[in-house]
Amino acid sequence: MSGQQPSTHHSQLRSHELRLAMLGMIEGNGHPYSWSGIVNGYNPEEMAKCPYAGIIAYMSKQPLEAIRIPGARVTHIWTDDPADAPKVAAASLIKHVVSQPEDVIGHVDAVVIATDDGNDHVRRARPFIDAGLPIFIDKPMATNIADLRQFVQWHREGKVMLSTSGMRYAPELRLNDDQRTQLGELRWITSFTCKTWERYGIHALEAVEPLLGPGFLTVQAHSDAGGDVMHLTHRSGVKITIGALHDAYGSFGAVHLYGTKSDLALKLTDTYHAFRGQLVAFIDMLRTGERPLPFDETVELMAVIIAGIRSRAENGRAVAIAEIFTDLG
Repeated sequence: MSGQQPSTHHSQLRSHELRLAMLGMIEGNGHPYSWSGIVNGYNPEEMAKCPYAGIIAYMSKQPLEAIRIPGARVTHIWTDDPADAPKVAAASLIKHVVSQPEDVIGHVDAVVIATDDGNDHVRRARPFIDAGLPIFIDKPMATNIADLRQFVQWHREGKVMLSTSGMRYAPELRLNDDQRTQLGELRWITSFTCKTWERYGIHALEAVEPLLGPGFLTVQAHSDAGGDVMHLTHRSGVKITIGALHDAYGSFGAVHLYGTKSDLALKLTDTYHAFRGQLVAFIDMLRTGERPLPFDETVELMAVIIAGIRSRAENGRAVAIAEIFTDLG
């Protein structure tokens, strides 16, 4: 239930500035720079040294004095390469650099696992789950059955976890009533991402899921060396095609809706506010105990990603989401 209170811990988090730890940074993912900077504000001269040009571009579009999430601060940073942490700290105004991730336990109210390897999140999350700390986990939460089963078990034990794509919070990807009327009944949706299905498929998927709700039925992969095209079916009857083509960076975030009356092209244009909405949702959850979406929806989305991986490995067999849930037990 989206209104479920995941823990009484939130009642202790209303009266002071929330202290967050930003943990982990791997190749191809600069979230510690951008997410920390969105929360804290940033030093433009130091952020200009960030190795991810895209981060510099979308951060610099915002008035510097407007960048901050009141009531929370990233106070601690740890990165996989120790040389990166002081650079992120200088750019994003983080006071403490730690030598081991576990060093933040006892000094922060929640942690952010800022890596996007869905086969490595259980290992990274476990010390903080055991310590009773709420966790935000970068997408995708888990891309194999065993790890997804572990996250489900932790949720059943009352552990506080959230994992989403920023695409869920991008205003330009949501429909208003007039647009829905003009489209008529939806029949087909295409959604596109660059990079790989494993790491970025969740972006394209989570751009679509809020339009339809849960209820994915099957996934079938059409794959070659350049990437994957995944065909999905949904209980609504709407067909979905998700492209994850490795080098098509310029087309990231494109969604096209086809209805009985018209069609509509949508495109992510404001990465900053998508990420800010994602972080605010986590911070609000810490303070209120209200989840922004049911945990079961995240589990279903991970099942879709895993089904696509399985379909590709089995030469394009159509894999039922129910099969993945059966394997979860």
